[in-house]
Amino acid sequence: MTDKLIPLKIAGVGYSLPETVVTNDDLTKLYETSDEWIYTRTGIKERRVVSGEQNAVDLGLEASQRALEKAKMTADDIDLIIAASSAPPDLYPAIACHIHSRLGIEKQIPAFDITAACSGLIYAMSIAKAYISSGMYKNILLVATDNNSRLVDWTDRGTSILFGDGAGAMVLTPSDDGVDDIIAIDITADGNFGHLIELPFDGQNCPLVEPNEKREAKIKMNGRGVYTFVAKVLPPYVEGLIEKAGMKADDIDYLIPHQANIRIIQAVQERLGYSDDKVITNIKYYGNTSAASIPIALAESVEKGNVKLGSTAILCGFGAGMTLGGAIVRLRQGIC
Repeated sequence: MTDKLIPLKIAGVGYSLPETVVTNDDLTKLYETSDEWIYTRTGIKERRVVSGEQNAVDLGLEASQRALEKAKMTADDIDLIIAASSAPPDLYPAIACHIHSRLGIEKQIPAFDITAACSGLIYAMSIAKAYISSGMYKNILLVATDNNSRLVDWTDRGTSILFGDGAGAMVLTPSDDGVDDIIAIDITADGNFGHLIELPFDGQNCPLVEPNEKREAKIKMNGRGVYTFVAKVLPPYVEGLIEKAGMKADDIDYLIPHQANIRIIQAVQERLGYSDDKVITNIKYYGNTSAASIPIALAESVEKGNVKLGSTAILCGFGAGMTLGGAIVRLRQGIC
């Protein structure tokens, strides 16, 4: 432990997506809808989904391997794993423990999951920053991964059109040049709106007591309520984060938001006065991949040249809870 806070570096970012594509036209086989109806309301044209036995652990493993490669590290260099997921394949073992095993790490290290839904990566970054800053841990692997398609109700047109599967991973380490790559970070929640998005777990009481009501283990969402809440809260929240950092919107090169609904993204963009080339979106092709959405958008946009490294970006998300998270970060050369 040290009395001086240690700055951290975002050393590597990676992502993974299933190969199977489900288009809006494909969904017309399940219920009455159309490509135009979905696209005009959400900005989504298609999404990727797991098939067969593939799940969020498989996706998270591949994203982790890519992040480690970019960080020029091996799995044995990691001394803490935090996984963020709102739609895991199992409640336990934790996804982080699965990743520990699948990476072939033989030593014992802490590994745990957090549930902050689509804000999960930002929550995990906040935790990792505290650990690294204090000197408690050095090399931390963050894994954000979800297999939403397993947990949506495919008869519910209003919800199932929105979600896709995917994973993103990030390696955080102590900075070797004294510069902290997380310029500012904030997480918060308002549990009073938790009823807007729910994923109940089914279970039955002991046969010796009064039975409980059976609940279907499927994602349930009040779409209009979520949109109203987020459109009101998220734009000033992001603006406030910039102000707290002592910065102005023009000081930041890119906005990389959670990919939930194109209209919500546009509301934040309008509030900050950003041109289209400063706002990163891939919702058209992947839908809402929950906690994985931000790292996928970051890593893919760098690969495609839409985000230039040696820049700054706002990462922001919201999710079931309702949770909110935002971070202003430096994007070094070589992270993606």
